[in-house]
Amino acid sequence: MDSRRLLRTSATALAAAGLILSGCTGGSDAAPSRTTAARPAAASSSPEALKAFYSQKLMWRDCGVAGFQCATLLAPLDYAKPDGPEVKLAVSRVRATGPGKRLGSLLVNPGGPGGSAVGYLQGYAGIGYPAPVRARYDMVAVDPRGVARSEPVECLTGPRMDTYTQVDQTPDDRAETDALSAAFKDFAAACEKRSGKILPHVSTVETARDMDILRAVLGDAKLSYVGASYGTFLGATYAELFPDRVGRLVLDGAMDPSLPAIDLNRDQTAGFETSFRAFAADCVRTPDCPLGTGSVEAAGEALKKFFRDVDAEPVPTGESRPLGESLATTGVIAAMYDEGAWPQLREALTRAMGGEGSGLLALADSYYEREADGTYANLMFANAAVNCLDLPPAYTGPADVEKAVPSFEKASPIFGKGLAWAALNCTSWPTPASGRPHRITAEGAAPILVVGTTRDPATPYKWARSLADQLSSGTLLTYEGDGHTAYGRGSDCVDTAINTYLLEGTPPQDGKRCSQA
Repeated sequence: MDSRRLLRTSATALAAAGLILSGCTGGSDAAPSRTTAARPAAASSSPEALKAFYSQKLMWRDCGVAGFQCATLLAPLDYAKPDGPEVKLAVSRVRATGPGKRLGSLLVNPGGPGGSAVGYLQGYAGIGYPAPVRARYDMVAVDPRGVARSEPVECLTGPRMDTYTQVDQTPDDRAETDALSAAFKDFAAACEKRSGKILPHVSTVETARDMDILRAVLGDAKLSYVGASYGTFLGATYAELFPDRVGRLVLDGAMDPSLPAIDLNRDQTAGFETSFRAFAADCVRTPDCPLGTGSVEAAGEALKKFFRDVDAEPVPTGESRPLGESLATTGVIAAMYDEGAWPQLREALTRAMGGEGSGLLALADSYYEREADGTYANLMFANAAVNCLDLPPAYTGPADVEKAVPSFEKASPIFGKGLAWAALNCTSWPTPASGRPHRITAEGAAPILVVGTTRDPATPYKWARSLADQLSSGTLLTYEGDGHTAYGRGSDCVDTAINTYLLEGTPPQDGKRCSQA
């Protein structure tokens, strides 16, 4: 595989992966009324109180990464108190290479929430996006507040995070249920202790308002943007707040803002089941498939048995962390984001079923962004902080989860139980949610391109259909294929449609479909 695609996979897929296993988006069991759901108020053009932020000058400097410049953007920590403390946001850019007339700035966000946009720009987008796009746009990224280089949310130390990632997420009795609940409470308490100042101010609405300040400071009348996965929710939120400032927005791997968390989690659980079945169908055709060479259903039963076996007796990894069910499940799910990882997953499962779990542990570590020295990036910390602020908690306690498990297991017999319990974390969150699920129409916005992949594990295709329908100017582009998101994944049909939109402003015909190459 192209090394730049590997970089993209790490920055986008694994960032988006945080949605479920770290606790997922908030929400309530009952869907709110579509006419009464809370909505962010439309932001005024440049309120007097924000004038200093909108008129600031960025001081660009060398990043230490060839071709890229970096700067610091200031924004109010609390938009309700613009004269109060500020938050410092890390920005990076690479200038348009030419030839051709410069089209302004193209902001990119890889998702998460919690993925580093600056890391994504420098590691992939700024060098790996199609050359005609990079020729005409300054490629720009800002790490959202609370993420990576922008005053990151911090929670557990490395050793404590190691313990947290090994907690059993499929509790079999009261003791295991209590241990899982306690782990979520400890995680939340650590976030409050280490990041209490910024924790109430990392919502998607606030980040979208930061993006508008950046747009103005860059000198762009309208925002052009490519957002993947959670980045689609961020982009749609921007369009809702600033419809008259929407330029060319690509929302790839779309989320559905109208759904409460329990529905988001259940839909995503079904998405992982769909992706696993695609992997299994490919695997059983090979003579060395560790899940057998029979049916997809038999392969699923083999994986479930493996999970039960390592739950009862973890296998060694060559490290102090043995491979139990939680880490094994995380490793498998990590490989669902890109079909290019399927051979690695086959090998890792073969070794783990033979009693050596280092391959699956490595996949799990890449998902959690754990470094070899035992430290973690703040991906999972920011992920929980944003999700728990954007929507109310999915459950009031373990009893709610127990009621929900059957519906999750129906969505995925393999992953359902664990993913149902994973959404318990926001129940103990110290900061009340400020957002609610609601439809986003962005009336008055220019055409917005929504992209959906039919077998996307993390953002199911029906979410893209729903968002495109909600947006008054939404246009749907469908990729009939595997993996998470579609742009830059090898489909000339998808890439040509998106490039044409970004360069000429003309979206493809609504409903256009592209097949997997």
